[in-house]
Amino acid sequence: MGKDESSEKTLELFLKIGLDERTAQNTVANKKVTSNLTAVITEAGVSDGCSRTTGNLLYMVATKFPANALVHRPTLLQYIVSSKIKTPAQLDAAFSFFLGIGPGNLKLDEFEEACGVGIEVSAEETERTVNEIFEEKRKTILEQRYRTNVGDLFSLFRKRQPWADPKIVKNLIDAKLQELLGERTEADNEKPSKKKKERIAKVEDKTVAEIAPAPPSEEDLNPFLIFPQPEENFKVHTEVFFSDGSVLRCSNTRELLDKHLKTTGGKVFTRFPPEPNGYLHIGHAKAMFVDFGLAKERGGHCYLRFDDTNPEAEKKEYIDHIEEIVQWMGWEPFKITYTSDYFQDLYEFAVDLIQRGHAYVDHQSPEEIKEYREKKMNSPWRDRPIEESLKLFEEMRRGMIEEGKATLRMKQDMQCDNFNMYDLIAYRIKFTPHPHSGDKWCIYPSYDYAHCIVDSIENVTHSLCTLEFETRRASYYWLLHALGIYQPYVWEYSRLNVTNTVMSKRKLNFLVTNNYVDGWDDPRLMTLAGLRRRGVTSTSINTFVRGIGITRSDGSLIRLDRLEYHIREELNKIAPRTMVVLRPLKVVITNLESGNTMDLDAKKWPDAQTEDATYKVPFSNIIYIEHTDFRMKDSKDYYGLAPGKSVLLRYAFPIKCTNVVLAENKETVLEIHAEYDPSKSTKPKGVLHWVAEPSPGSDPLKVEVRLFEKLFNSENPAELDDWLADLNQESKVVVPDAYALPSVKGAAVGDSYQFERLGYFVVDKDSTPEKLVFNRTVTLRDSYGKSGR
Repeated sequence: MGKDESSEKTLELFLKIGLDERTAQNTVANKKVTSNLTAVITEAGVSDGCSRTTGNLLYMVATKFPANALVHRPTLLQYIVSSKIKTPAQLDAAFSFFLGIGPGNLKLDEFEEACGVGIEVSAEETERTVNEIFEEKRKTILEQRYRTNVGDLFSLFRKRQPWADPKIVKNLIDAKLQELLGERTEADNEKPSKKKKERIAKVEDKTVAEIAPAPPSEEDLNPFLIFPQPEENFKVHTEVFFSDGSVLRCSNTRELLDKHLKTTGGKVFTRFPPEPNGYLHIGHAKAMFVDFGLAKERGGHCYLRFDDTNPEAEKKEYIDHIEEIVQWMGWEPFKITYTSDYFQDLYEFAVDLIQRGHAYVDHQSPEEIKEYREKKMNSPWRDRPIEESLKLFEEMRRGMIEEGKATLRMKQDMQCDNFNMYDLIAYRIKFTPHPHSGDKWCIYPSYDYAHCIVDSIENVTHSLCTLEFETRRASYYWLLHALGIYQPYVWEYSRLNVTNTVMSKRKLNFLVTNNYVDGWDDPRLMTLAGLRRRGVTSTSINTFVRGIGITRSDGSLIRLDRLEYHIREELNKIAPRTMVVLRPLKVVITNLESGNTMDLDAKKWPDAQTEDATYKVPFSNIIYIEHTDFRMKDSKDYYGLAPGKSVLLRYAFPIKCTNVVLAENKETVLEIHAEYDPSKSTKPKGVLHWVAEPSPGSDPLKVEVRLFEKLFNSENPAELDDWLADLNQESKVVVPDAYALPSVKGAAVGDSYQFERLGYFVVDKDSTPEKLVFNRTVTLRDSYGKSGR
């Protein structure tokens, strides 16, 4: 039978059990699901067809049934075809039950109780429960009307009546909404109105939009609930499908797991394993949150393990930075270890692997290995005798073979569908001293070989990594199985990708080494050192990461303004207010005597009530405002200063522009003359920030201010062919001579402030006793909070 004919027959079979055409076609295109579903249909005895409801349940079995309990699958299928199990909720309960018992003894009474077999929820019971929920949520439903989250109502029902017919429940909820709210009005169909844009020069104390978030789910409160306990690590981790049709189902033996649990005391052990070849970026913040966070939540331990298998790219500078930044992020390692600590163990395991017939010494060049892998061809040296490989591997270790002339490769499956099973390299020769182990070794293990073995040696319970490593799962477990050693639980989560930046270490290194930015800690980079220098707190980064969650949804970019929202939320609570004028325009107050300086009270915080929450601001007859806060022509929507117009000086008095001094070109404004209203009877709409001469003839405190914007213009520059051309040329603007209030003179490096109307700023390490330097952390505008999350 030809391939096309076989596919057509399979498609016909899937349509017979009620799958819609699109699902059936997608299934045929997936070898694994096709194989599983065909087996399920045969076991269920429905090759001639069945109802759509039964067919959809069979599809769920084919795609979700626990691999460690396949012996019980025929039993479950009989419950489905006899309609004893007839809803997805019952089937999910069955999966959980089988996952818990594995291949062990099946007690039908316990199984039926767990799955609600025989339980019939009457229409009256269903309606009564819906009415109870609506009564409890009546106030919220009346407020939100048709914007009420029906999914939340349905979830509440499921907790109380898990075995009710979901279609009946949905219809009752819809009918109840209609009964309570009546017909939809035009207002129900309108989109929520957006807040108006903040007008220029108008000051509001509350710079961050207040949001009333929906009540968090249990998973939001504790994102680590998705992970199993260490004692559950006897289940099948993954299935490795070989080209000869055989399947390796990887799991720990009871003996291995018991030995592991005895060593660890049943505690959770994780590891954060950065490679010391660059500075950590915000993606590593998510990895730290997952690795250290799970260990902390479960009362366990997390190693900081340096993955130092490539001596050519590693530096002590990077090691020191990583240790420091982990501590800054608020995490405390259980132990600091290095993969190189285990070089001797890894070498001995390699010898064992050769002796077991699972590895061989290869003499192909890198180009030949690449070509043979592309063609799925075995190396000419793949089947060399074990003794010969052992002898050559010893010669590699002793430095008797030239660099590049030999590698040790794992004997996996060159015809496998997974390219990460194409005889991966385990060891290569490098005559390069190692930063940690010195010149003891001239052969170094690969990541693919070393990381899973070290996970096993360190008794890691949960080996957590990002989704690009998912295809390496087969190799990970193949190797541990081949060596007969303990297998950790592996779980992959989505990478953290943020807009308007690059996260690749290679690209970051290129930007740094070619001076496109000012080092690894440039405040425009998403390195953690750069974010810290920019004034971002570790608390806000961790809050941002927690809000994203530990999901497996890949390929999505997180908008930068979502991070900025959390930064503002934090700084709004901890950064005292002050006033700084970036581009000063001189204002002479003609009705205030020269030399007459008064101290006014200003608030460090919007709701300041106590004396220590205020500071003194000098006010004299010469003040400075922003150049952008003055226009020669006034307009209705303008709240700044103009000829003949009044504005309020923040914490001070109203002033009115009485005269404008122009340069010889009759366009450039040199200074403004104004009169102030000491009685404060004038009530102008516009409010300006300002800085005064602290004493007659002396300039205000001069500071340098660096204004940072997005480093790249595009949201995803990494996808561009010429990504460097997308660099934002205005990403850093230096204002060398801004004017600040005297109260910031004693500020230390790392101190944060809110410059009123301008944003949040932090004192930079380039500051000197003579001149402070401030970096803008974020502006005051919060598009993310205002648009809703």
